[in-house]
Amino acid sequence: MARRLRRGLRLSPTPNRTGRFAPSPTGTLHLGNLRTALLAWLYARAQGAPFLLRVEDLDTGRVRPHFETEQLADLAAIGLDWDGPVVRQSERLELFGAALEQLAADGALYPCWCTRAEIREAASAPHGPLPEGHYPGTCRRLTTAQRAEREASGRPPALRVDARDALITFVDRLHGPQQGVVDDFVVRRNDGAFAYNLAVVVDDGAQAVGEVVRGDDLLDSTPRQLWLAARLELTAPSFAHVPLVLGHDGARLAKRHGAVTLADRIDQGESAADVRAHLAASIGLAAPGERPSPAELVARFDADRFAAPPSGPLPGV
Repeated sequence: MARRLRRGLRLSPTPNRTGRFAPSPTGTLHLGNLRTALLAWLYARAQGAPFLLRVEDLDTGRVRPHFETEQLADLAAIGLDWDGPVVRQSERLELFGAALEQLAADGALYPCWCTRAEIREAASAPHGPLPEGHYPGTCRRLTTAQRAEREASGRPPALRVDARDALITFVDRLHGPQQGVVDDFVVRRNDGAFAYNLAVVVDDGAQAVGEVVRGDDLLDSTPRQLWLAARLELTAPSFAHVPLVLGHDGARLAKRHGAVTLADRIDQGESAADVRAHLAASIGLAAPGERPSPAELVARFDADRFAAPPSGPLPGV
């Protein structure tokens, strides 16, 4: 299975700028999501690169098919297009399973029975607080007897990588040099579901994604993903983490902020072109009252010189 995974991935021997947008169909895209999608599309198209669309639908408890339909329609309405068919993670479970087998064969996995409460308690122990969400490696240090006791409990374990606090450095297009310590993060949950970090790394490798443009709330997860890409022998993409759109109260944009979706804005008398203009103005590609076409935005966008605006409300919204 490990060898099959390596043969099945289209590894890129040289850097490329193939981009992607990967929404989760658990709700309607808000204007912040649409701006991130627009930026991801511009980074790819302005560099003459393909742009892919992937639906991250592994969270079966929250995924709804009608949200996928709405999301694709909203992206098309503001003028975004993509190359090839839409890829759905739920149709790629075999590939994720092969990645786990490869990690297991390389000795990079171990089972973990810790509950969230136990992890929080360990992180705040007297030996020193750990970064939020950082796993202290409790189950990696179990004795044979302790592991046997947990196995006998019948509670299914999650699977964690054995990262041993590896230090990962990288350069983000917008944030510059970055580094982070990688904890033993989960790649398969105790309910058997594949974790986000595993699926996104395997998919980006399989699709030969060269540049990931996404919200800067995911900047801290990048060292984990780069570590995992290296263990799976995948060519890692470069990254540009863009600012989030905030509401007028300074919090992340949400339904409570009012008319925050494309449908909301249309109900208030705007067109999809108007919304695209607001998004373009917020990243410095359109003047007030201007309605540039998608092709005009591509011509104006310079990926190497783009300076992301500070997080904040969208102008005109």
